Amino acid sequence: MKLLVVEDDQKTMRLLKQGLGEHGFVVDGCDNGVDGLESALSQAYNLIILDVMLPEMDGWDVLAQLRTSDRNTPVVMLTAREAVEHRVRGLTSGADDYLTKPFAVSELLARINTILKRRQQVAPDILRFEDLELDPKRFHVKRAGAKVELTSKEFLLLELLMRQQGEVLSRTYISEQIWDMAFDADSNVVEVNIRRLRGKMDDLFDRKLIHTVRGRGYVIR
Repeated sequence: MKLLVVEDDQKTMRLLKQGLGEHGFVVDGCDNGVDGLESALSQAYNLIILDVMLPEMDGWDVLAQLRTSDRNTPVVMLTAREAVEHRVRGLTSGADDYLTKPFAVSELLARINTILKRRQQVAPDILRFEDLELDPKRFHVKRAGAKVELTSKEFLLLELLMRQQGEVLSRTYISEQIWDMAFDADSNVVEVNIRRLRGKMDDLFDRKLIHTVRGRGYVIR
């Protein structure tokens, strides 16, 4: 497994390279956002560990440009910022996980392994509901034959809803399944992603597929 670490603090970089290397990962390192983005777009990585406060280009911009490209590499954000709004921004911007500094390498490893295991699971056949089609193997979504561009989290959210179509999924359940985190009543990460998902694959059609069940959650039906 090959990882990219984008981190300008040399002590943290050494810690990550040593800790991840001891567990069998091959680790490349970049100490600024511009080089990190170039490496992420030009090479194949299983996962990217991305600091927020970086010289030349911050982690938010790196993540944004990565997600607007055709790269779906999972990203774990690292930052000293602990405020809820910063965690929400990272997750709603397309990060797969968010870890605040200081952190234990063992916790980071557990989160990395969870993400990689989910990605390595055998992909099922194409999922369909009415004129909506989702291909987990190719990361493709189509509605009425037209391709729909989604971020990695939007895709996983839609896949979760389609796998359990007709079943109302609570915000707590969605948070645990998609973001691997306990539900935070102050977080609107689920609502933000549902709103973005609707904007991309529901708003342009008369027939709405994603529905809100007041006080309970969301459902495709």
